[in-house]
Amino acid sequence: MRVLLVEDAEDLAEATQGRLARAGIACDLAMTLAEARACIDVQKYDALVLDINLPDGSGTALLRELRNAGRREPVLMLTAQFSVDDKLSAFSLGADDYLVKPFDHRELEARLHAMSRRRAGDGGGEVSIGALVYNPIGATAVVNGDKIDLTRREFALLGMLIRQKGQVLSKERLLEGLYSFDDAVVGVNAIELYVARLRKKLAGSGVVIRTLRGLGYALDEGDV
Repeated sequence: MRVLLVEDAEDLAEATQGRLARAGIACDLAMTLAEARACIDVQKYDALVLDINLPDGSGTALLRELRNAGRREPVLMLTAQFSVDDKLSAFSLGADDYLVKPFDHRELEARLHAMSRRRAGDGGGEVSIGALVYNPIGATAVVNGDKIDLTRREFALLGMLIRQKGQVLSKERLLEGLYSFDDAVVGVNAIELYVARLRKKLAGSGVVIRTLRGLGYALDEGDV
């Protein structure tokens, strides 16, 4: 999952970005509406976390722009304001969720995963494929009852493939989902390495990651 966080409180923004990164969520950071628009112009996001009060305007203005342009990315409004009217206003503009500061980062992660599942039409959290049980909120992957040891990027890659089960994802799309603008620049060969590691760790699970030469990868259920 790749998320854009639009928040001008530097300490909160950096802490949130770091926490999401440790949870396997690539997070780009914008501290103004102008920076947010620049990010959105060049990058697709699985979700936006949008503060309402920003130095150059209101986050609701950006939300309105996105919805008027037909953009359907899930948006979670993040604000210190707390009133029913504020919430109703945000939802009427097309917000998907609303979180009041101060907040627990675990709740933010859970809400992001929930929005992602709703967008994919999957109301459940835990996913079972073959002998694999994948839990995005608990950040666990279990094969035949045994937890497998995955790095945060391996876990994030597995999640992307599971959410798009049966569909082909290019190396470039997978790379975009794993790395934010602040990460060190890596090449698509890194995806090949992560896929090779995942295949070894998923051995015997009944889950296969197929390579479609020149196109990318697709996750399917095969023979255990």
